[in-house]
Amino acid sequence: MVERIQESGRMLSCVGVIIAVLLAGGGHAAVNAADELPKESVLPVALAGKAAQAALDFCKKDGYRVSASVVDRAGVLRAMLRADGAGPHTVDSSRKKAYTASSLRRATSELADMIAKQPALQALREMNESILMVGGGLPIEIAGEVVGAIGVGGAPGTHLDDACAEAGLDAIGAASKMPAAK
Repeated sequence: MVERIQESGRMLSCVGVIIAVLLAGGGHAAVNAADELPKESVLPVALAGKAAQAALDFCKKDGYRVSASVVDRAGVLRAMLRADGAGPHTVDSSRKKAYTASSLRRATSELADMIAKQPALQALREMNESILMVGGGLPIEIAGEVVGAIGVGGAPGTHLDDACAEAGLDAIGAASKMPAAK
């Protein structure tokens, strides 16, 4: 019996040492790993929907039937709306414009102009199947951070797609990304 008590005491001693080591070093590693995780703002789905609806409403008042897509910073779709009567191709074009603006963190009109002026940059168009380098895609910047992008397709001119996308930014308080007029 005495031997069992002594053995139990040694085991408790070992457990105490292990706990002390974990608290001193091992537990610290877990805290450091958590501290190293990136902290990113996320575009809420409610804001994504509000931006898409505002873009559609802005285009509708001028008689344009468009689609509007909003993606997060990684280019993943958060909201997409297609106006009554909008062409089926507008769904893909709006999504691709949003993806491009989010991925490259610039207005797609600016990117298209840049490629036209510097033909060596044509390869940007072929980075992947989701890139579309025509106007209508604007990054969504809130509090100095790009959290996603909006893309509009279907207006009779990419400058009009840009204007509708800008209305989406305005509706959610995002920074203006409207390309400079030529």
